Amino acid sequence: MGNLVVRTAISALVLSIAPAAVAQETGRYQMQKTETGVARLDTQTGEMTLCREQAGELVCRMGADERRAFEDELDRLSARVDALEKSAGSGPTALERRLPSNEEIDQTMSIMERMMRRFMAIVKDLNSDEVTPQGGSLPAPDKT
Repeated sequence: MGNLVVRTAISALVLSIAPAAVAQETGRYQMQKTETGVARLDTQTGEMTLCREQAGELVCRMGADERRAFEDELDRLSARVDALEKSAGSGPTALERRLPSNEEIDQTMSIMERMMRRFMAIVKDLNSDEVTPQGGSLPAPDKT
């Protein structure tokens, strides 16, 4: 907390003694023109980044504190990925978990066979209910 107060105070001091007196506020960041470029103040964290114009673009470089926070977060995420990969490697793979056993396949096929036999029996019963007239043609359907 004390470090944040010191950074905020230094940032405010730098911005107050900058040669250009116009500060541009855009939400979270405050920009102030300096002799060497632009100072960008994060009004929420107190972090200050110095930016320079290069080839018509504003290029900002990460400050030491921002860099350290970035590297800490990268290390934390890398450790988390390593832990997840280790836990995934200790058990069966996702593909092995999704494939059914031979017994499950046989059971499923038996159920499907019974279902198809019943379905075909229903179709056969429906076809036998239709009576074919002596002339050999089916009666014309009713028009609705």
